[in-house]
Amino acid sequence: MNVNRKVLTLDEFTIQQLRMFPNATGELSNLLRDMGLAAKRVNVEVNKAGLVDILGDAGTINVQGEDVKKLDIFANNQFMGVLRHGISCAGIGSEEMDEFVVFDDEISNNSKYVCLFDPLDGSGNIDVNVSIGTIFSVYRRVSERGKPCTKEDFLQPGRKQVAAGYIVYGSSTMMVYATRRGVNGFTLDPSIGEFTLSHPDIKCPESGKVYSVNHGNFFQYEDRVKAYIDACQKKNRDNGGPYTQRYIGSMVADVHRNLIKGGIFMYPTTIDKPKGKLRLLYECNPFAFIVEVAGGRATNGKQRILDIQPTELHQRSSLFIGSKNMMDELDTYLNQ
Repeated sequence: MNVNRKVLTLDEFTIQQLRMFPNATGELSNLLRDMGLAAKRVNVEVNKAGLVDILGDAGTINVQGEDVKKLDIFANNQFMGVLRHGISCAGIGSEEMDEFVVFDDEISNNSKYVCLFDPLDGSGNIDVNVSIGTIFSVYRRVSERGKPCTKEDFLQPGRKQVAAGYIVYGSSTMMVYATRRGVNGFTLDPSIGEFTLSHPDIKCPESGKVYSVNHGNFFQYEDRVKAYIDACQKKNRDNGGPYTQRYIGSMVADVHRNLIKGGIFMYPTTIDKPKGKLRLLYECNPFAFIVEVAGGRATNGKQRILDIQPTELHQRSSLFIGSKNMMDELDTYLNQ
């Protein structure tokens, strides 16, 4: 088999980036490679989930009040285990766990970073073979090095993230991550078992043709949001475009599509969920960081997502995220 040496693997790319900063310790690069390793392990189970007893509910309820899927538990254990056995993470917060976890050993206590993640977003779609994913974010800890990390390390506003990313388990498995230097996408090559650079320097188009929203909740949205959705539909009816509604129901897949092709994703507050449904730390902040680095915008309808000061680990939020021009258009409705 001929291997294309012009294509960088995730390991090669992170090492190449590390060379640009002679004083860098390499901890962040190690952490990102650890995430890639865990993702490959989860990908194996996702691909054969229908063949083994790993589908369906585990019989427990997570802190969000949702049924926990068996594959959720597997994914959570894989990401936590890889980070615990690495050298770059002092502790983790997970959507599936009530409290953060401290890796209280000498090496971890001297690590610079903490990591938060949603191990398997969209897991309600597992049983029907729809794309699902993992979302993660990385913060530089604010607690004293050499000691265990603290809750304050995890309750930082999203603008303090040093990296964020997601993995899509779909027709192909893809890992996308952002640092302040840019957003890059890596597709898993099953022939060599490595993530390879397939989407360098991703930029979110300033405009798009897709709006993503759950129309089933339309009559629970506030009037200004409904007015914007009506405007999107009217554009579609009047001239055959430019807007088309696409909603997979798996946030990773929806935002990934809009990041690549342009579009807007909306998860507004509803009468039933006046604080919003999405998790600020595990879903909104990571995607807001990624999309902003790529040139887009993200708000909760009132303020920039990355400026929100979290007060609890499982805080919820509304989310509007996507192409800059579409977000600007949305603002004209929300600010009426």
